[in-house]
Amino acid sequence: MPTLRKRSTGAFLAAEDDEPTQTGRTLSRFNQQDFHEIRLLLRGDSVVDWHRLALRSEEDVLRLLRVNGFEPDDPDDMRRLEALRTEAVRYLGRSLGLRIDPVVSTELPALALPLIASNRSKHQRHACVLLKVMHIIHHLDARELRTVLPIADGVLFAAVERNVAELFDQLRGGGVPVTEFAWSRKTKESLITKLLVKRETNAARVFDRLRFRLVVERDVDILPTLNLMLRRFIPFNYVVPGQTDNTLVDVAQLERRASKIRPVMVDTSDGRPPTNEFSGKGYQVLNFIADLPVRVDRILANTPDAHLAPPGSVVFVLTEFQVVDRKRAEDNEQGERSHARYKHRQHVRVRERLLRGPPKDEDR
Repeated sequence: MPTLRKRSTGAFLAAEDDEPTQTGRTLSRFNQQDFHEIRLLLRGDSVVDWHRLALRSEEDVLRLLRVNGFEPDDPDDMRRLEALRTEAVRYLGRSLGLRIDPVVSTELPALALPLIASNRSKHQRHACVLLKVMHIIHHLDARELRTVLPIADGVLFAAVERNVAELFDQLRGGGVPVTEFAWSRKTKESLITKLLVKRETNAARVFDRLRFRLVVERDVDILPTLNLMLRRFIPFNYVVPGQTDNTLVDVAQLERRASKIRPVMVDTSDGRPPTNEFSGKGYQVLNFIADLPVRVDRILANTPDAHLAPPGSVVFVLTEFQVVDRKRAEDNEQGERSHARYKHRQHVRVRERLLRGPPKDEDR
């Protein structure tokens, strides 16, 4: 089994020696951070609405940084983290008139902020505020960098596909019950159909050009597998809000089973994520979109364009994930729930929109 290189083009973590991989972690073994990350993913919430983290140790912080595309042992990456904090402090002061306590704005290293944001103290709120703004600035900088880099989408997609596939080979080799794993890229014909069927006809709103499909053996394997994905390569903070389609996992039941866990956000939603209108009745699946970080400074290293991607530079690749258990995957291909019927319903809607004419009285 091949091992992941320490400096891959993505932010994918190899299996940890002290972590079970046979079925991941059961719900009873999830810590608070695990639970809240999965809840955010299932509901399509935004981390900007959180008022605290629930990390427990420095190891938790290092794992989260690596999943977000930072290597804590790399001085350039740590300088990048400090620069993000400096810019966040400047924004908060100039634009919002908020003065951040010097302990978290300058005195302690930026690496300390996630644990401060997780523990009760007078500095907790300011640390959390800083991390939210740093999160947004990092994402904006990555989007701006993407516009100037001479890297084709196909190269970035290939980097994500290679790293995710390698990781799942490792996990399956360790016993994780993934019975089917596949990936695909949306064809141009599919993109045209999707843009014609949606009210938003902007190609930037197509989130699922790169897709991964996972089928696990049993329904009880779904949450542990999601937990492993979040711990290895999906930054929970870059799960795209409002783009989760969850007809698979009962979030209300999950919350009742974890009712003693301290909340991290004030819940103002109705708890019902959007569903796909073209899915057949009874179709059950979990679809979500995440922005996965790719280290472009490493892709461009030793090329004439290396200067365009400063050390520590990251861009994001929007990626769709579909997760389902084997029985429901089989049920989903029956009758009106089949993919063929789904595509047919889409095509009927597109034909209606394209052929729609004026009311008859306007023809007179």
